[in-house]
Amino acid sequence: MTTDGQTPAKVAEQLSDDEIHVWRLAYDHHTGRAPLLAMLGAYLSLPADDVQLEISAHGRPALAGAPGDAFSFNWSHSHDQALIAIARGVTPGVDLERLRPHPRAVLIAQRYFSPDEAASLEALPPEQRDRAFLELWTAKEAVLKALGRGLAFGLHRLSISGSSDVPVLGRLDGHEANRWQLRRLTLDDAHIGTLAWLGPPRRVRQWTLVDAG
Repeated sequence: MTTDGQTPAKVAEQLSDDEIHVWRLAYDHHTGRAPLLAMLGAYLSLPADDVQLEISAHGRPALAGAPGDAFSFNWSHSHDQALIAIARGVTPGVDLERLRPHPRAVLIAQRYFSPDEAASLEALPPEQRDRAFLELWTAKEAVLKALGRGLAFGLHRLSISGSSDVPVLGRLDGHEANRWQLRRLTLDDAHIGTLAWLGPPRRVRQWTLVDAG
């Protein structure tokens, strides 16, 4: 049940073609994909055990044998939290990270990010770098997951600009970056999450299951 008393099945009935639903929930890595399958089952009106997934060549899960009008989804988990994004007509990508120290943030950015991103990160006061690094990381991951690609695509092949609250995809090699949407998700002070999709702007609706910490 959500914090406002709704069940996932009831929320699923509200999914419209101009929305993206984002769920935040508690996660235990011992459960594997069970929370994801339960959520997808709510949207499909199926028991979780009847939800079948297939994996793309780049590792992205999708509904097995889904018709063209079926919804797409993506999920991400970090430590004890997870995010699930669900939409029709677009393929969402979502990434979640728990805020933690990254003493090698600048070195990692210099090696794997675009030069402008590395320079921006290096110019920040040290106390701001951990959050800024993870904001860049989650935005890049969300785009790559929406694209259906993994890290092997190359983090340097896309560049994130804009502000902390309003990230913008400035460049994506081989693609029209201005057709992409990025949304920083409202979570808490300990987590950073970013949602991405290719297409026009949509309303993003977020829910939290009551057992999320």
